[in-house]
Amino acid sequence: MGNNLLGRLTIWDYAIVAAYLVILFAIGYRASFSKREKTEESLFLANKSLGWASIGFNMWGTNVGPSMLLAFASIGYSTGIVAVNFEWYAFVFLFLLAVVFAPRYLAANVSTMPGFMGRQFGDSTQNILAWYALIKILISWLSLGLFSGGVLVRQILGIPMWQSVIVLVLFAGFFTFAGGLKAIAKVNVFQMLLLIGVSLTLTVIGVNKVGGLSKLWNSVPSHYWNLVQPASDPKYPWYAILLGYPVSAVAFFCTDQAMVQSVLGAKSLEQGQLGVNFIGWLKILSLPLFILTGILCYILFPNLASPDQAYMTMVTTLFPAGMKGLVIVVLIAVLVGTISSSLNALSTVFAMDVYARNINPQATEKDVVRVGRLTVLVGCAFAVLVALAIDSVKGLNLFDVFQAVLGFIAPPLAVVFLLTVFWRRTTQRAVNGILSVGSAFSLGVGVVYLWVLPPSQYSFWPHYLVLSFLIFAALFVAAVLVSLTDPAGQAARQAVDYGVLAKPTPRVRLLWAALAVVMVGLYIVFNGH
Repeated sequence: MGNNLLGRLTIWDYAIVAAYLVILFAIGYRASFSKREKTEESLFLANKSLGWASIGFNMWGTNVGPSMLLAFASIGYSTGIVAVNFEWYAFVFLFLLAVVFAPRYLAANVSTMPGFMGRQFGDSTQNILAWYALIKILISWLSLGLFSGGVLVRQILGIPMWQSVIVLVLFAGFFTFAGGLKAIAKVNVFQMLLLIGVSLTLTVIGVNKVGGLSKLWNSVPSHYWNLVQPASDPKYPWYAILLGYPVSAVAFFCTDQAMVQSVLGAKSLEQGQLGVNFIGWLKILSLPLFILTGILCYILFPNLASPDQAYMTMVTTLFPAGMKGLVIVVLIAVLVGTISSSLNALSTVFAMDVYARNINPQATEKDVVRVGRLTVLVGCAFAVLVALAIDSVKGLNLFDVFQAVLGFIAPPLAVVFLLTVFWRRTTQRAVNGILSVGSAFSLGVGVVYLWVLPPSQYSFWPHYLVLSFLIFAALFVAAVLVSLTDPAGQAARQAVDYGVLAKPTPRVRLLWAALAVVMVGLYIVFNGH
């Protein structure tokens, strides 16, 4: 069936898309040009003015890429709700960010993650991490994000890949270039509310079409409703998620510049902690918003050529005229959210950690802002080229590639940040060794796994999540051994004085306790079959 939406659009759909673009530019413009002074603090950290709702929506907007919409519907179609683990299990690591990492980041008063590590271990660590962060943002965020966006736009509008990625990049680049984090956060709140509205509508129409909730519950195999799959399950055995997911989650939620930047822009620590709590609640919505779409599609259209078509099939067949325009709008929205946040993270790290410290230490604030903006332009160009290169490699399942790439980038970062925060004896030599040699090892294994001896042909590989955990464990032991055999390094570590770390307020404690109770409840409900 033709999934190209373009032929089915009415004048109403075009009107909706046009209205959305106007509103988006108006919000972006107001946030960008409201006060004329442009300092690095306002461009990169929104003048530390973000409240909990902005932080939660912005982190969620950074996190919910288009690949998630498509991939979750696709996994829902073929296996049920198991992929919700990637969203719900996250609350443990969001809690870690809110209660352990965020107080230290804010007390150390840093703008970037490399800056935080530099405060502890000196310049060499900051430089290695800065380049590591830049490469990670360029590849895993910008290029993969843009590629999945390009695939989507190509599916919807039927235009060639190179045109769709260029349009997307220009759009996302505009907000980052003009308004920085504040504009992105304002725009993301609007876009995420829109995403919730449109996706819920799709789910409700689907549930009605199937014949109600109990019909939905009973029309699929019972294992579709199980979060925890048996160890024999080939795709998502329980132990792989239990062991492997935390490695990616620590690196992603607690140490990733694009994710953490919203928290660094918080008005206060409490607002930051409430914002991180809020994204935990938002993640519960992944089941009704994204995964159920796929399960409903499985009941309504059991014979799709590929599960990857689940989302677009639901949209093209169930939405009335006028609503299809909204879907285009939402898909553009999730893309712009992810790409603009990653462009902002890229420009922050380059301008502050590379340019202002190494290339031009005499730089004024104006210079730093100018270089930040130039970085956005270069990042855009680079991302377009890589997205087109990825497009020429055919036959990759998006979500798995994304998770696998994260799984090989994550172990060194998770080891280094966990040890730095939890173990005072970690030394500079250990940290630099893990970031350089450890990363080369981890990515080397990744390349062998994905391309040289792929698991589809060689059965000796463990599950990619287990592999990620094994690399993490090996690097962790190596880091501890290097630290213990480096007495001079222990003396040299700069003790960062955080002052007295603020204890979470009663409100923060209450909301986290409530979230934990709800999460445990959900896990119990979705395992009783």
